[in-house]
Amino acid sequence: MPVDGANPATAVLRLLGLAARAGAILPGTERVREAVRSGGARFVLVAGDASGNTRDKLIPLLQSRGVPHALAYDRARLGGAVGRAPLGAVAVMDASFATRVRQLLAQAGTEQSVEGRRPRGAAE
Repeated sequence: MPVDGANPATAVLRLLGLAARAGAILPGTERVREAVRSGGARFVLVAGDASGNTRDKLIPLLQSRGVPHALAYDRARLGGAVGRAPLGAVAVMDASFATRVRQLLAQAGTEQSVEGRRPRGAAE
């Protein structure tokens, strides 16, 4: 459990806020897509209530590039966590933040996915 006693789901949102202040996230579907294509996204959170269009644009791309991702929270909570209006997706660009977000989501019981082929340059 996180040091401050928050449950893991709440701790993820707090950590996303910290990552945003550190400049370690990219908010919004188009910026997330660019980050995935460039190879910079370490983890992507897609809002559970993201539109079908957003999911159709992101999920196949995430799967084909082998980017770890999860469907979690709603657009309002995801955007609020990073100080923005409601967001369909957020890319975590820093490996340390991404690792901790994934750990907390696992503790919260949120299903995560890494499907598709191995990313370019990844060790076998």
